[in-house]
Amino acid sequence: MKKIIVPIDFSEYSDYALETAAILAKKNNAEILALHMLEISDAILTKNDNEMKMETVFFLKLAEKRFNEFLEKDYLEGVNVTPIVKHFKVFSEVNDVAKEHDADLIVMGSHGSSGLKEFFVGSNTEKVVRHAEIPVLVTKHNPILTDFENIAFACDFSDEAVEPYLRASRMFDSLGSKMHLVYVNLPSESFKSSSEMEGKVVSFLKKANGNLDKLDSVKYVADYTVEKGILNFANVIGADLIAVATHGRKGLAHFFEGSISEDIANHSMLPVMSFKM
Repeated sequence: MKKIIVPIDFSEYSDYALETAAILAKKNNAEILALHMLEISDAILTKNDNEMKMETVFFLKLAEKRFNEFLEKDYLEGVNVTPIVKHFKVFSEVNDVAKEHDADLIVMGSHGSSGLKEFFVGSNTEKVVRHAEIPVLVTKHNPILTDFENIAFACDFSDEAVEPYLRASRMFDSLGSKMHLVYVNLPSESFKSSSEMEGKVVSFLKKANGNLDKLDSVKYVADYTVEKGILNFANVIGADLIAVATHGRKGLAHFFEGSISEDIANHSMLPVMSFKM
């Protein structure tokens, strides 16, 4: 891990993300690309060239000043930080910056508080996750645990999930983490018997790893929603991070199909990392 992108909007949540990225950067001798996306209104963009240039320069200078002040953090001491100010209209363009700089990870903050679905869906974070071709790590509070010793990795063990699984394995191996695989079995049309689940996992691991060495690390959980299954499993193993393989082109709403109960007592406060299928 050499380059980490952190989108900054000056909120406390982007502060949490920046501190998390700083910890990871120090451990991996990585560079942080702090990205502020300056929104310039259509009213300015429709003015004549001279007026638009003057106002654009003014707002860029203002943003750069505020940005530099925001980056004056004690936890960034000793970290190589490159500030980037861009004019974007949509957060999907964060992926363009990631490709341009050959980044390895995007770290974002989120204020979602109603479980894993709302953690992403309907927010700028969800837009980044949907379009990002590299892993996206999302945190909801200031970093408490960033050792990521135990990872709960959820996927559907489909052929599409092989590549994100392999990318996750490489990343977590480099971090010295133990990855626990989980399959959530639902009481619906997608319900599978024990033999069906095991057969699917065996086929998946043979295709991904060429062997069944990881078979004992796979757990089968029965629950009413994918979200509840993942959260309950993460609690049981004492996970430091939840990782998911997602159909990015459809957003995380596709991954979390089904109803989300209002009475889920323990919403995830763990960081969540997505790997696009």
